[in-house]
Amino acid sequence: MKVRNSLKSLRTRHRDNQLVRRKGRMYIINKTQKRYKARQG
Repeated sequence: MKVRNSLKSLRTRHRDNQLVRRKGRMYIINKTQKRYKARQG
């Protein structure tokens, strides 16, 4: 999992990426390509 400043650019890299907010943090999750996991905050 990567920790990034901007998740918006990561979200457009794959069509299955989802932006999820949990416990004050923002996550990019992807069920098909697990390598696109990222966190912010």
